[in-house]
Amino acid sequence: MIRNFTLARREAVKALLADRGDLLVVTGLGSASYDVFDAGEHPGNFYLWGAMGGAAMVGLGLALAQPKRPVAVITGDGEQLMGIGSLLTIAAKKPGNLTIVVLDNGHFGETGMQVSHTGLGAQLDAIALGAGLREVTEITDIKGVTDYRRWLQDIAGGPRLARLRIATGHLERALPPRDGVFLKNRFRANLGLAVT
Repeated sequence: MIRNFTLARREAVKALLADRGDLLVVTGLGSASYDVFDAGEHPGNFYLWGAMGGAAMVGLGLALAQPKRPVAVITGDGEQLMGIGSLLTIAAKKPGNLTIVVLDNGHFGETGMQVSHTGLGAQLDAIALGAGLREVTEITDIKGVTDYRRWLQDIAGGPRLARLRIATGHLERALPPRDGVFLKNRFRANLGLAVT
C-alpha cells in the first residue's frame, strides 16, 4: 500500500540546512539538488548532476578525506535505491562525520513519478540498519526535521541515515550552477585546497 506524506520537501530542506555552519553537502541528482540550492546557495554545496546512485559514495569519500568537517548527503529515494550497496561500504568504513538524508516520497521523481520500491514497501531505514549504520531515523514532520538538524554537526556518532517522508507534488525547478569545473573549484576553495 502506498502511503501519502505531507512534509513539504523545500520547507524540510530549508529547515534542515538552517544554521549549517561548516557543513559540507553533497546532493543527489535532480530534485535534491534543486531543494538544496533553493535553501540557499553555499560554496560548501557539491551538486551531482548525473551520477545516479553515486551521492552516498561521494559523501563517503569526502567524509573520510575531511574527518573534522561534518558531511551530509541529501538525496532522493530513487537515487539512494540505485546505490543501495553503498550503505554496506559506508557501514564498513564507519565515518563518524557522515549523515545521509533521504528525501523519500515513494516515487521516481526525475523519470515521471513512477512508484519506487519505497512506495511499494521497501524500508530504506531498515535496510540501512541491516547494513550496519549506527543510527537510523524516520522523520515525518517539520518538528522532527528541526530536532534532527543538530545531528548534522556531529562528527563522531555516524554514519547515520535519516529518511524524511516527504509529500509528492511538482515544484518549480531551482537550478544551481551546472558548470562542473566551477563547482569543483568552488568546493575545493571552500575546503582550503588549491584550485587547479
